[in-house]
Amino acid sequence: MKSKRQYKIKIFSDGAEKDSLLKMNQNPLVSGMTTNPSLMKKAGISDYREFCKDILTHIKEKPISFEVFADDFVTMEKQAREIATWGKNIYVKIPIQNSKGESAIPLVKTLTQIGIKLNVTAIYTVEQVVEACQALRNGAPSIVSVFAGRAADLGHDPVPTLTAAAQVCAEYGDQIECLWASTREVYNILQAEQCGCKIITVPFDVLAKLEGSFKSLADLSLDTVLTFKKDSEAAGFKL
Repeated sequence: MKSKRQYKIKIFSDGAEKDSLLKMNQNPLVSGMTTNPSLMKKAGISDYREFCKDILTHIKEKPISFEVFADDFVTMEKQAREIATWGKNIYVKIPIQNSKGESAIPLVKTLTQIGIKLNVTAIYTVEQVVEACQALRNGAPSIVSVFAGRAADLGHDPVPTLTAAAQVCAEYGDQIECLWASTREVYNILQAEQCGCKIITVPFDVLAKLEGSFKSLADLSLDTVLTFKKDSEAAGFKL
């Protein structure tokens, strides 16, 4: 993948397919990686520990996020402590709350103060961003992931939220980075930059579109017509 544009934002790949992760590790445009239990399930992974440790034999420098999957905070902490030992480049993903709606903020405070780098995830509101940042304050380097794409899927404009979130995180200097999560299209990268986000996670299929994103609209018009022509010919349409 080649880029004709210099991005101000760090691009992290988002996915759990091993071949794609290793390919992204070699891509200079990609600064890090993120995964989550849903992506791992989709990729057919059954042994969480084995998969993560295998990936870490290849990805040793770029930051990579692995998420806890327990639903009670005692077990979450146990999992987070183990995951953090697997590599210096690991950020442990902690959801802002569990499935019962109970806040993970006390756990976030505990983990960051003992030096575990965190990626606080499943965040949708500015209030959650504020809570997360206050808990992370003066702790280990951390990421606050705000799910812009999923919010937009349901008709919510993510830009005001991400702009405010980026401003909140910026108050903590370089310690806390605001991340635009659940990217849906290449244009989201520009939006995330304009919001002031430091990182954006981009799935493999969207990353593959980056080269095409530098075509002019006139070229895209011609490409579209050529596609229609090719497909109608292949289908053998006649009138």
